[in-house]
Amino acid sequence: MTERVVVAGVVIDGSGRLLAARRTAPPELAGGWELPGGKVEPGESEPEALRRELREELGIQTDVGARLAGEWPLRDGYVLRAYVVTVTAGDPRPLADHDALRWLEPGTWADFDWLPADRPAVAAAVTGLPDIRTLRARPAVG
Repeated sequence: MTERVVVAGVVIDGSGRLLAARRTAPPELAGGWELPGGKVEPGESEPEALRRELREELGIQTDVGARLAGEWPLRDGYVLRAYVVTVTAGDPRPLADHDALRWLEPGTWADFDWLPADRPAVAAAVTGLPDIRTLRARPAVG
């Protein structure tokens, strides 16, 4: 069976702030905050899917860095994998699937009102915070 993967972007700006996006759908997730991203489509690598999703949803061009350690189960047999992301062009704005964005200061990430599915990925980002600059410098293959 092929893995069904959802990729999430740990989008960090030059000040070390983390980008959170508020969902508009599906109804059971609407109003919840998440790391932006989406499903990997057939024929795409995970970094390709994340670049596509961030371009479609937020209007930004990105470099996808290292994957954070771990993966987390989602509903319907999907798993969530998170990557460190740097914006290379554009200013993030909610274009599709989101109605608001918020930049979170370092030290506030873990206490934010994340959707339950995103909490483990955010915890992994918090744990890896000292290594974020190193992770950003190593582009992912794909």
